[in-house]
Amino acid sequence: MPHPVTHFEIVHKDAKQLQSFYSDIFGWKIDANNPMEYGTVDTGEGIGGGIGQAPDSYAGHITFYIQVEDPKATLEQIEKAGGKTMMPPDDVPGGPTIAQFQDPSGNVVGLVKA
Repeated sequence: MPHPVTHFEIVHKDAKQLQSFYSDIFGWKIDANNPMEYGTVDTGEGIGGGIGQAPDSYAGHITFYIQVEDPKATLEQIEKAGGKTMMPPDDVPGGPTIAQFQDPSGNVVGLVKA
């Protein structure tokens, strides 16, 4: 089974600024009309994504999400191969189950349940 990249995410301390930046420069349609003000991004073509607020203690990140059948089992494989779980599987309200890991080089990558 292939494991496509299905989502990207940009998280920073000033999410509204980045939402405006990417919308203005690239013409992305960004809808942040939700309680978390998480901007769902429609790029027009290709994969969609999101631009959200980082917690106060965190500078932010840019990551992409890889589709898998079982995020928990995939995280177990990742840890055996030298990666580290950053966020265990979690159900997004009204959305999919997601998780995040750090690869051996320190890059944060996301998983999303198929």
